[in-house]
Amino acid sequence: MLKNKTTKSPAYIILLLILAGEAVFILPFVLQRIFRPTFLEVFAINNVQIGSCFSVYGTVAFFSYFFGGPLADKFKPHLLMSVALILTACGGFYLSTYPSLLNLHILYGFWGFTTIFLFWAAMIKATRIWGGTDKQGIAFGFLDGGRGLVAALFGSVGLIIFSLFITKDIELTSFTERQEAFKQVIIYTSLAICVVSVFVYFFLKNLNPSEKNISISKPKLTFADFKIVMKIPSVWLLMIIILCAYYAYKMTDVFSLYAKDVMGYNDIESAKVGTYLLYMRPVIGVVIGLIADRTRASLWIVVGFFLMLVTSGIFASGIIDDSSTLFFTLSIGTMAIGVYSARVLYFATLEEGKIPIALTGTAVGFISIIGYTPDIFAGPLMGYFLDAHPGALGLQYTFGVMSIFAGVGLVAAYFLYRLPKRRTTKI
Repeated sequence: MLKNKTTKSPAYIILLLILAGEAVFILPFVLQRIFRPTFLEVFAINNVQIGSCFSVYGTVAFFSYFFGGPLADKFKPHLLMSVALILTACGGFYLSTYPSLLNLHILYGFWGFTTIFLFWAAMIKATRIWGGTDKQGIAFGFLDGGRGLVAALFGSVGLIIFSLFITKDIELTSFTERQEAFKQVIIYTSLAICVVSVFVYFFLKNLNPSEKNISISKPKLTFADFKIVMKIPSVWLLMIIILCAYYAYKMTDVFSLYAKDVMGYNDIESAKVGTYLLYMRPVIGVVIGLIADRTRASLWIVVGFFLMLVTSGIFASGIIDDSSTLFFTLSIGTMAIGVYSARVLYFATLEEGKIPIALTGTAVGFISIIGYTPDIFAGPLMGYFLDAHPGALGLQYTFGVMSIFAGVGLVAAYFLYRLPKRRTTKI
């Protein structure tokens, strides 16, 4: 049985969740998203090869979601999250040695374990507990929006560090100079993640479900809990929604590449495009979260997919080129609004979908098994088009694929919105 209490969790809890929630993904994802052209150059790899690294990550994550979900329902979030952060940072120090492609694959598999098996469901459950029963939109809006701000700040600091070690125009620097500058970015990022892990261990322990928002009397969890979760219609719709929304989010990896290959920006200018877009994420997260708590989260997921469908069609058409700077800015900004809106809110629908809070970790793990499979196939798929058709044509193909996912997600989000209100499942 579940019951709500009126005690509020401290505000610093959500701030810690925000900080940790993005810090753990900076090394596997954010650095290459912001510095993609530089990342490919200094590691001497192509788009298909970095995509294959993400596939290894996604494959490990696939199994980690299944087993990590129930783990989050058994152990305290601060323990799982702090260990995950410190192990992820250790991987970052190894990354700074510029390992071979084979070892890079192994490293991404290791990160799939640390960030998903240990971290992911624990973070989602902790956020849901902090939000209580009536502030899920705010909780997940703050989480994802704040994570966007953290990513943007990491990106901005990374750009500053990179620039400090580039003593002349980047076009005039040698490969070795660029490699050394990026190495410093990786090291400083890893050190920062170590610091975050310490804060999480000592301060996040104050989030106690039995003393704050939620009391849980269920003593243990078994595989029978998956049967309960599988009977809830919203679980299956969320699988499809997250699958499509996450693929769209993976497409933000190529924004900086589009800026360089189509718009003619240099490495630093293209990195700034990715960084500036990250600053939109906290604004969107807070605004959409506030609106969702006054309406319904599923409604704004529908709106988000509609914006993705329109803008991905624009990019797929090829009408944006280096003479369409304003159109490029407006289109990529609108796409970011759609992507971030859906991403902010899909777990905010756990309450709307009547998923028992005692089974949050199990439900999140089960949903994520399918929902986050783009980690396996998105990288190689995008890499194939980008390498087989260099430049604008390959990017058109990748956005064309995104439009298909956006259309499917729009349909699934509409059905979630139309689900009748149901009583919470008894456990």
